[in-house]
Amino acid sequence: MAAGTIRYWAAAKAAAGVAEEPYDAGTLAEALDAARAQHPGELVQVLRRCSFLVDGDPVGTRSHETVRLAEGGTVEVLPPFAGG
Repeated sequence: MAAGTIRYWAAAKAAAGVAEEPYDAGTLAEALDAARAQHPGELVQVLRRCSFLVDGDPVGTRSHETVRLAEGGTVEVLPPFAGG
């Protein structure tokens, strides 16, 4: 297990009700499962549309179960953004 920070942006931040929170997880899948349990409801729906950065690197299409989290790391939760 590793401890770090999940940062929520835009609609994910609104759904979670916080800008960031700690994680204690070994993989991205575990961290997201904990976030879903902590914030049932709208965040669960929003996470289905999000992309993720782990320590600045895009997760892309990799299985979340295979994305290891580092001690002191950061997971960025990025919902689709309009405009540009």
